[in-house]
Amino acid sequence: MRYTLFLFLFFTQILSSQVVIEGKVVDAETGSPLAGVLITSKTSVQEIVSDDQGRFYLYNQGEYQVSRKGYETKDFVVASDAYFVIQLNAKVSELDEVVVHSNQIPISRRNSVASMEILTKKDIERGNDINISEALNRVPGVFVQSGALNTNRFTIRGIGSRNLFGTSKIRAYFKDIPLTNGSGETTIEDFELAAISRMEILKGSTSTIYGAGLGGTIHLTPQNAYVDETSVNTQLTTGSYGLFKTAINFNHGTLINSFRGVYSNTHLDGYRDNNQYNRQTFTFTSNHFINEKNSLTTLISLVDLKAFIPSSINEDTFLNDPTAAAFTWGQAQGFEDSERAIFGVTWDHQYSENSKQVTSIFGSLRNGYEPRPFNILEENTAAYGIRSRFLGNTSLFKKSLKYTVGVEYFKDRYISKTYQNLYQQFPDETGSVQGALLSDFKENRSYHNLFVEARYALFSKTILVVGLNYNQTSYTLKDRFPFSDNNPDQSGEFTFDGILSPQLGLSQWLSENTSLYANISRGFSPLSLQETLLPDGQINTDLEPETGWNYEIGFRGNAANGKLQWNTALYRIDLRNLLVSRRTAVDQFIGVNAGKTQHDGLEVQLNYDWIRTTSFQLNTFLNYSRNDFIFKEFVDEDDDFSGNQLTGVPDQVLNMGVDFNSKFGLYGNINFQYVGSQPITDSNSLFSDSYQLTNIKIGYQRTIFSQMKLSVFFGINNVFDEKYASQILINASGFGGNAPRYFYPGNPTNYFGGLNINYSF
Repeated sequence: MRYTLFLFLFFTQILSSQVVIEGKVVDAETGSPLAGVLITSKTSVQEIVSDDQGRFYLYNQGEYQVSRKGYETKDFVVASDAYFVIQLNAKVSELDEVVVHSNQIPISRRNSVASMEILTKKDIERGNDINISEALNRVPGVFVQSGALNTNRFTIRGIGSRNLFGTSKIRAYFKDIPLTNGSGETTIEDFELAAISRMEILKGSTSTIYGAGLGGTIHLTPQNAYVDETSVNTQLTTGSYGLFKTAINFNHGTLINSFRGVYSNTHLDGYRDNNQYNRQTFTFTSNHFINEKNSLTTLISLVDLKAFIPSSINEDTFLNDPTAAAFTWGQAQGFEDSERAIFGVTWDHQYSENSKQVTSIFGSLRNGYEPRPFNILEENTAAYGIRSRFLGNTSLFKKSLKYTVGVEYFKDRYISKTYQNLYQQFPDETGSVQGALLSDFKENRSYHNLFVEARYALFSKTILVVGLNYNQTSYTLKDRFPFSDNNPDQSGEFTFDGILSPQLGLSQWLSENTSLYANISRGFSPLSLQETLLPDGQINTDLEPETGWNYEIGFRGNAANGKLQWNTALYRIDLRNLLVSRRTAVDQFIGVNAGKTQHDGLEVQLNYDWIRTTSFQLNTFLNYSRNDFIFKEFVDEDDDFSGNQLTGVPDQVLNMGVDFNSKFGLYGNINFQYVGSQPITDSNSLFSDSYQLTNIKIGYQRTIFSQMKLSVFFGINNVFDEKYASQILINASGFGGNAPRYFYPGNPTNYFGGLNINYSF
């Protein structure tokens, strides 16, 4: 008895004297906690598995290995008893296993009940990392028209195609910071691609946590700051049409704090006249893992842009002189000059093993100056907001229930003034062409989203997702221009009725490697204040926002030991209160509800690893979209366009490619894209031609010293010199007897090359 008591006291003393070392495993880019990570000791038989919050506990210092499906295996050394964090990088060949951040409730893409695409750093770097449209255009269902680096229109499943200039009806976030302004317009093309590590695209109104995204949501993840690493990366890129770009990427991290800064300077003369582009950016991110329950992340992004505008041209000029700028824009030397800053802080607090709070406070500033042939636009925008959600994990009827409840509040103040453009006259002694004030508006725009979303393990292989979003949007307009008979007072207020957007989704595992999903959801797109204004200065309170129901069924899986991966989706979007922008003057449009559209589509994505060895990898991919989008009901004044094809969307898009990489340092890819014809006018009397583009990039990389890596690369875009329209201006009108300017010509064959040096300290 005494012997037994002695042993008990002895081992109790040993255990009580052991130091517990606590750590956490997260996704290296999104910061999402990774559950089910295996931590294996290299010097003993000890194996630990991380919990749902990514946490684990060790009892010994030493060498360990960390592994999880969908992520690259990592070795690390525990040399102290301090709290530490391990960041794992996603494995490109197993993206369906990667934990996605867009849903807020961390899940792998394979368990999503909606169509979601992930673009990794590798996908972004397939091209010349100058134009974001190259990467997004490889995503089935996404189509980006690019008239210039600063002139783009993004559409998802046909939503947003009727917006004449820029992108609308699609929401975007840079981490937790909204990139969509109070009028529903989104700008993401001026971000430095070297500062982005991942893009997640949710297609359709399938996420209640983001609210007003009728077409979907694009979530940009900045390149994260890595802990326990210090490195600097420099890159130089040159190419056709005066392309010259430099970028510096610096990272410094300790066990629990990390900092990253990315600076870039991009210059391009452009293929066309009046097409010069100059941009400087700086992006800063930091992570601070304060303790096992609290962490802070910060994000700052600065952009200084001056880009000239060649604008669209008519058919004759497009065919015979595509390098020309539109005559009036060339004469006026029109350009946009803007500075933008966005900043945010996110606090992640763990209340318990099953609950936590994530809160982000953010703001943004933008100044813009744009001389145009018909006037000069001066803009100033200041925005701020907060986004907070509570995440919980519990059980209901002895089955897992994960949920999030949150709120997002956003407010911006937009001041716009227009002046006479005196470019046709001699400038005054100051060199200015700015004339008399023509308009002076101040807008206050705000919205709030209240959302709840839950994932319930209905059966062992069945997941049910339900969600609900409530949105309230309002505008206030103050017309500060002196009133007269020719200038009516346009001041007023516009508040939408609250809009409920529900979601219901189901995921069913058919086997270990295949699953079926389906969802029904509703979304809407807010009206811009300009669309609500009538020519007499009054606000059209009868105008309704566009709303749509999204119906989708999909099938995803893998075979041949994971070498073959596929995703397919069939969907329908029924959109009501179709908004038509009716031109009333050269620079004036009003909004009109004119009917309904029906978007039926098929999306197919195939990836196959032909060779996957330690010395050589060869992969092929195929992405295909079939678009059957029509005006179900569309009556615009005396014209009935019902049954016609939706304007500004190709009937089909095909992307195919080959990627290869070898241990000898040689790597490269070949990309082919086919874009079908698209209606240019609502009457379908004019269509653009289909076109085919082939791009090639090859490179060589090697480790010079143990701490230095060198990479050189060379690429050719539009190898076969295809003549095509890279963007279409739908329903363009000719003024003063001039032909309508429908076309933005795409670049002919062009080249780029560069050098990349990475040094780790």
